[in-house]
Amino acid sequence: MTVGTSTRRKDWVAQGGQYEYRVLTLPRSTSRNDARRMLTEEAEYGRWELARSVVYVGGERRVWLRRKVLRVRSTLDD
Repeated sequence: MTVGTSTRRKDWVAQGGQYEYRVLTLPRSTSRNDARRMLTEEAEYGRWELARSVVYVGGERRVWLRRKVLRVRSTLDD
């Protein structure tokens, strides 16, 4: 991580930056290609990024996606 990135991250956290999470459970019958395609679409169109994934005994997959919560400040206030 560069110094500029670290500074931006600290500023973002100081301004109340947060993530929202979404948990997806994929059944055993879901192929690896179908799972990859679904996660790619979520990343491209929903702006989600992969935070964590787990494969359980029996083949079930659980995937945690996250994205930054964007807070918009009003420009009308002086």
